[in-house]
Amino acid sequence: MAKIIIPTPLRKFTQNQSTFEAAGGTVKEAVADLIKSHSDIGKHILDDENNIRSFIRIYVGEDDINSLQKEETAVADDTVISIVPAIAGGSF
Repeated sequence: MAKIIIPTPLRKFTQNQSTFEAAGGTVKEAVADLIKSHSDIGKHILDDENNIRSFIRIYVGEDDINSLQKEETAVADDTVISIVPAIAGGSF
C-alpha cells in the first residue's frame, strides 16, 4: 500500500494521523481510498467536480504529479505520496 503523508493543517480530518496507508494503483485511487476512510478531508482536497483542487500539490516521491501523469500517475506499495496545500504569504 502506498503511504500518503498528511500535512499538519489536514490532520484534524484524519484523527491526527500523519500518514495513511492507501490502496490503489494510481494517485487518484490512493486519494479516493484516503477520502473513503476520512470523508471530511475530501472537500479540502477535491473540488466540486472531484478533481484535485488547483492550490493542492501532490508529489510522488520528489516529483510533482503535474510533471508526471497527473492523477493517473502509477503508485506501488513502496510509493510515498505527499499532499502539499498552498501557503498564503503576506507583503514585504
